[in-house]
Amino acid sequence: MTTLTPTTADRTDLALLLIRLAAGLVFVMHGIQKFFTYTLPGTTQAFTQMGVPVPGISAPLVAGVELIGGLLLIAGVLTRWAGAALAVNMLAAIALVHLKAGFFNPNGVEFPLVLLAAAAALAVAGPGRYRLPAGPA
Repeated sequence: MTTLTPTTADRTDLALLLIRLAAGLVFVMHGIQKFFTYTLPGTTQAFTQMGVPVPGISAPLVAGVELIGGLLLIAGVLTRWAGAALAVNMLAAIALVHLKAGFFNPNGVEFPLVLLAAAAALAVAGPGRYRLPAGPA
C-alpha cells in the first residue's frame, strides 16, 4: 500500500528547495542591483566609500558572485560551490561593512548573517532532490 505521508527525506528536500529559492532570489536581486541599478561604476564608488579593498576588482566580483551564484542556487546546480562562494561573500560583507553598524538593520549584521547561514548551509547540505537535472549538485 502506498502512503502519502512525506518522509523525513522528502521534508528535508523541500526545506532545501525553499532555502535555495529564497536565498537565491535575494542574491540575484542584489547582483542585478549592483550591475544595473547602481551600475558597476556606482558600486565601485560605493565600495570605495565603504573602505572595501580593491574596489575596482571587488565590486564586479561581488556583483557577479551574487548574480551567478544566486541563479545557481535557484537551479540547484553547483549548489555547494555557489553556496561556499556566497558564504565567503557575506562573511566579507559582514567583516568589512556591517559589523561596525552593530546587529540590527538597516546597516547591521542581522540580514547578512541570515544570508551567510543560508549560503553556508547549502554549501554543506547541497541542493536536495528538487533541482534541475543538468550538471553536478
